[in-house]
Amino acid sequence: MEQLIANGITPDTLVWCTGMPGWAKAKDVPEVAELFAPQQPPQPQYAPPAQDYGQPQYQAPQPQYQQPQYQQPQYGYQQPQYGYQQPQYGYQQPQYGNMPPRPDNNLVWAILCTVLCCLPLGIVAIVKASSVNNLYDRGDYAGAEAAAKSAKSWSIWGAVSSIILIVLYIIFVIVLGIGAAGLSNY
Repeated sequence: MEQLIANGITPDTLVWCTGMPGWAKAKDVPEVAELFAPQQPPQPQYAPPAQDYGQPQYQAPQPQYQQPQYQQPQYGYQQPQYGYQQPQYGYQQPQYGNMPPRPDNNLVWAILCTVLCCLPLGIVAIVKASSVNNLYDRGDYAGAEAAAKSAKSWSIWGAVSSIILIVLYIIFVIVLGIGAAGLSNY
């Protein structure tokens, strides 16, 4: 009987055992129907106290606790339990079905741009690159892909701006050198 209750039997569940002509609803089988009968808590028995006029008549009621009933764990297939489920604590990787693979975050290029080329544009590239994994883990694939493209473009712009500044510096030094050489003839 305890197994029937644990497996979630209802009054309309079909049951059968040896000796029965066929399947029947649980509420129609007397042995099982008693599970669905409303149970009333036992009424406390009133016993008049013994009258002892010399003693105080008050006695505090003693609480009666029952030991909780634990069931043996069930192994193998079990019918799913519906209703309130105990919450799962800790980090759980979200399941989003057919998500495409994680986009490349371009963090290496962002760091190289920061160290070797242009510090301000490289920092922006690092910030964008570091947000790619977080967006993907939250299920925002489009946002992760956009952040990866943005990190790549900031890295490229940082490298290009460095190259342009280096070329301008070289031209400036050459022009300054030629100008200085031309003034030395006078």
